[in-house]
Amino acid sequence: MPDRILTTHTGSLVRPETLLVYLRAIRDGVDVDVDAYQKTLQHHVNDVVLRQAAAGIDIVNDGEYGNTHSWWGYIRERLTGFTERPWPKGVRDEPERRGRDRTEFAAFYEEYNRQAMPEAPVARDGQWVCTGPVEYVGFDALQANIDRLKAATQSADIQGAFMPVVTPGSAVPFRRDEFYATEEDYIFAIADAMNKEYRAIADAGLIVQVDDAFMATMYDSVVPPGTFADYLAWAEVRLEALRRALAGVPPESSRYHLCWGSWNGPHLYDVELKDIVGLLLQVPVGGYAIEQANPRHEHEWRVWEDTKLPDGKVLIPGVISHATNVVEHPQLVRERIVRLARLVGRERVIAGVDCGFAQHPFIRRTHPLVMWAKLRSLAEGARLASQDLWP
Repeated sequence: MPDRILTTHTGSLVRPETLLVYLRAIRDGVDVDVDAYQKTLQHHVNDVVLRQAAAGIDIVNDGEYGNTHSWWGYIRERLTGFTERPWPKGVRDEPERRGRDRTEFAAFYEEYNRQAMPEAPVARDGQWVCTGPVEYVGFDALQANIDRLKAATQSADIQGAFMPVVTPGSAVPFRRDEFYATEEDYIFAIADAMNKEYRAIADAGLIVQVDDAFMATMYDSVVPPGTFADYLAWAEVRLEALRRALAGVPPESSRYHLCWGSWNGPHLYDVELKDIVGLLLQVPVGGYAIEQANPRHEHEWRVWEDTKLPDGKVLIPGVISHATNVVEHPQLVRERIVRLARLVGRERVIAGVDCGFAQHPFIRRTHPLVMWAKLRSLAEGARLASQDLWP
């Protein structure tokens, strides 16, 4: 049992410029010196692990540096069965993609996207269409990520290491199926493929973090015109697929990250935690990482006054936000940790971050100097909370 509040985060960290030079070339189809790229990548993974440990983070990762695409788009390089096509005219603006938040605040998002995502490869991304059987073929890329992270952790004083992966539902949120007979067949085929990735990570002694932003954010696109029952039906299929994908992964070697999207926007139409906490707790993992620090969802810590955290599970609340450059005071972090620990138990809280600091190699949410200051504040707040909780 821990004798203090441990700390972690949710995965994606801002990439250093010397690594981005290679990632831009890869993105643009330019040949790179593979050996030089691999040496640079290992150097930065070593550095980011050591910097996390120095900042006071106990459970670390590789910053997702080894992925050349976004937190979910990386999977396109590891699955067969998909064909990329140009988006049909107008499809990218369909309600199922925009949602009420982006519709009502369209002028804001037009301005925000220009400022916050100047290098986002939106125009380069086509529509993924399933045209054949889905199989997992990403073993070499996955093993390289595992090996780099494990090599980096050997020289760092850490409590553990985790590797973020995408859930079956978030891997294919808008992609069209022209091969499988039913939606369930399609989603479950992806789940069976993803199971190979999840199990390989757990077998390597790392914690599997399954990322599922679309589970919450799809509500804004479905309701209205659909009903909450329609949203639940959509969610249940994807949760069943996730349970299938987690088969053979020990709960203590896994955690589930659910958020309302990493962008710094209004979020006026986010589904409330109280309405989906039952879905959250259906996922058979050892820990639940959720947003609890941003101004739209911080009040929802009170959900745990009436909701019992299942035995043997831990809560990993975000106690600092990725979406603002304001560095949270350690005393505020302390308060956020203590009030939750007194509800669910001090041994069952790990202090975390709402979401990743970089949704994509080329999309960052905070400046890297601010990111590290925030992580240090997280660790200091956890130290202060531990003094309250273990007097």
